[in-house]
Amino acid sequence: MFRSFFISLSQNRKLRSWLENSSAGRKISSRFVAGMTIEDAIAACRRVNALGMQVSLDSLGENVNSERQAYASAAVYHTLLEVIARERLDANVSLKLTQMGIDLSPSLTEEIVCDLAGKARKFGSFIRIDMESTRYTQATLDMVRRLNKVPSCTGAVGAVLQAYLYRTEKDADLLLREGIRIRLCKGAYKEDSTHAFQDKAETDRNYIRLMQRMVTSPVFCGIATHDEAIINATKQFVTDHGISRDAFEFQMLYGIRRDLQQRLVREGYRVRVYIPFGPEWYPYFMRRLAERPANVLFLLKSLFRK
Repeated sequence: MFRSFFISLSQNRKLRSWLENSSAGRKISSRFVAGMTIEDAIAACRRVNALGMQVSLDSLGENVNSERQAYASAAVYHTLLEVIARERLDANVSLKLTQMGIDLSPSLTEEIVCDLAGKARKFGSFIRIDMESTRYTQATLDMVRRLNKVPSCTGAVGAVLQAYLYRTEKDADLLLREGIRIRLCKGAYKEDSTHAFQDKAETDRNYIRLMQRMVTSPVFCGIATHDEAIINATKQFVTDHGISRDAFEFQMLYGIRRDLQQRLVREGYRVRVYIPFGPEWYPYFMRRLAERPANVLFLLKSLFRK
């Protein structure tokens, strides 16, 4: 009920328009969103790097309505990759295919993303293709696999898999066989029982199975979770099996469990922080509230704090 409520709010256009265009909205989003501009994101990246953590920068936005918007979205990422290279930041980027126009023209999107991945590879960086709802799962994975076979993009593009989907085990095996890096998360969209586990315990069990498959593979993958039970299970598994702490990384979200992020760094684990920014922050923000009741409680406390 709690999760469904906030996911439904993420699709409310009137509330989105009001919050994204109000100073109050930008204030309440600031815990989870680094700011509105590239400069804000780069400043946050520097702060996180200084704490010994890597970064993935994400210019928020999805479901563009025109080719012009798709190219404008891509231009932001070209700038990010150039700044990361110029300033030698320990960072890569994440993007959504709907932000690059896949609803308008899959071929256009593939051309745009291939260009970005080619630049990332030239700069020694990397592009993570975020996963969206099940409407896009197959198309996203197909595109990632095709791009990874393009010589100028090979090794510079990765995927996100969601542990709550029944299909993810087979998807993971396929990507790992092709040497494609995976970011494993639980899943942040509302999916019905024909596609996804509805019970958290089932999702958690599947997550742990997938984590074990990923960290024992030769492919460098990201274990993206704030769930301490799963983090502890990962730590125990790699210790028991003699797996190097450099063979994978934990990935966590900007503004969530900073204490845990820094504790993992002190323990010698690699940690990458996903830093979102930009004026189209509302859907992302609502999905973060849907994930954890603690995020809502924190937000309410901050609103009443002087």
